[in-house]
Amino acid sequence: MGERIVVGVDNSTGGREALAYALREGGMRGAEVEVIGAYWVPQYWPSQAHDADAHLNKIVAEVRAEFHGIEPTAVRVRAVAGDTTPALLEAAHGAQLLVVGSRGHGGFTSMLVGSVSLQCVLHAGCSVTVVRPTT
Repeated sequence: MGERIVVGVDNSTGGREALAYALREGGMRGAEVEVIGAYWVPQYWPSQAHDADAHLNKIVAEVRAEFHGIEPTAVRVRAVAGDTTPALLEAAHGAQLLVVGSRGHGGFTSMLVGSVSLQCVLHAGCSVTVVRPTT
């Protein structure tokens, strides 16, 4: 299997910019980009899984419509039920790069609640790029 880049995406500015970064990087490397969106759903509401897939695909389509560059070899989109950090760390197993966005919380807030980007940097088994929003 060729090179694979995993990117965590939500509907935040940082998540969208992380996706654009991953698409550019995937195009330059000739790599596949795996887009992961994590969601939390109570067990009694299984219809949310379909909604999460549709929402994630919509975000990816919007970012790709604005994207100008070499497309990656493939883009796979997957919504995963559960906590974001474990979902990303599991998806990144065997990947060459994990890309996550940063919402820009200060250091003290991150120490209190933990952040996805910090946990990924500390625990991923591959290189991690944290993309900060430009606005």
